[in-house]
Amino acid sequence: MRDRRNSSRDAVNEIFGEALPSEAPDDRESSSSDSSEHDRWLRENTPPHHQ
Repeated sequence: MRDRRNSSRDAVNEIFGEALPSEAPDDRESSSSDSSEHDRWLRENTPPHHQ
């Protein structure tokens, strides 16, 4: 039974990837240039009805 459960889990992980990443995006150090780049991208891609 245990082998079947592990093989099932392996099959799901192969299709969908790991259940949880080892490091979340908010755990990483972000530089000010990263945030300003992100802010610029958001300003450039704001739909007209949100301006």
